[in-house]
Amino acid sequence: MFGDNCATCHGPGGVGGKGYANLRDDVWLWGGSLADIQHTLTVGIRSGHPGQRLSVMPAYGRDELLPAAEIGDLTEYVVKLSGRPADAGAVARAAPNFANQCAACHGVEGKGDVAFGAPNLTDAEWLYGSDRVSIRGQIVNGRGGVMPSWEGRLSPETIKAMAVYIHANAGGQ
Repeated sequence: MFGDNCATCHGPGGVGGKGYANLRDDVWLWGGSLADIQHTLTVGIRSGHPGQRLSVMPAYGRDELLPAAEIGDLTEYVVKLSGRPADAGAVARAAPNFANQCAACHGVEGKGDVAFGAPNLTDAEWLYGSDRVSIRGQIVNGRGGVMPSWEGRLSPETIKAMAVYIHANAGGQ
């Protein structure tokens, strides 16, 4: 069932790829418990299902919410959060913007929040890439992938079996 329904996006065994979550690590945007995985499979993410998991990363550049220079500074701030060298001046300038624009979802320390599906910005796991161009692209465009709801397509028993498979074999918490 995983191969027929999930591997197209998440890869064989759930290793993921750019824009598609790796299900073999312990990084879960919406929680990695058996119940969390089953719920996500049932309702999907930005799927149109009434109970869908929904998070929205604003498109700060595309929608002109922040000027390019501030987006550049925020990029450096996120690089610094992930423990890498970053421009100290840009990080200092970006701190108020991060507190006002980003911390509500990503947390004051940038560690994310499963209640919002907001990723941890301090780890080494990146859905769309960790280089500065990719981080800036995320801030500019506010990407948000879609995972279908499997409710109605698969029986509740099959959804449960897939959740057990993912949880047991692919890194569930």
